[in-house]
Amino acid sequence: MRNFNFLKTGLLALGMLVSGALPVIGWAHGGASVDTDECRVKIGSHLVHFTAYQPQLTGTTEYCNEIPETGNTTLVFDYEGKALRNMTVEFEITKEPEGTRIFYQPPSTHSTGTFNTNLDLREPGKYRAHITLVNEGQKVDEHVGFVVGSAQSGFSASTYIVIGVVLIAGGYLAYLSSASFKNAIDRLVNKQA
Repeated sequence: MRNFNFLKTGLLALGMLVSGALPVIGWAHGGASVDTDECRVKIGSHLVHFTAYQPQLTGTTEYCNEIPETGNTTLVFDYEGKALRNMTVEFEITKEPEGTRIFYQPPSTHSTGTFNTNLDLREPGKYRAHITLVNEGQKVDEHVGFVVGSAQSGFSASTYIVIGVVLIAGGYLAYLSSASFKNAIDRLVNKQA
């Protein structure tokens, strides 16, 4: 009966730790508020939302600042509001820091409010999406930077959070369920104090 209570307490603690970490993991993209969403690009008084997908690798998972793998990537630019649907917009993707153009969409209108393109982003590194609004002879240019191949350079911050939560929860469960482990930890803590 005592082991069951330890298990129950340990599972409760694990549940609390995981539920506490989930909001932090959600900040990666979809949990961003409208004011702090780094995927939103303000062009004059208009907004465009930038999203990247790698359907062959991660299905419908959305990316913005960090695209995990190199390879076939779908870039989507969604207009927020109807005014941009009647304006001329041009898009350019450059490889940074050189500024080498790898994609260019000449100025055109997009009555659906969305422009998307598929690119084979083979080189890991920094890129920049340039969005230029051409309206009544004036050009307003803004951009959003993103990194391709971030999964190849190591774990993301959310992965480290999940690993940390699992390790802490596992250690806590071991502490609660194993008398010898508990005694060893208690001796270590008392020794340090």
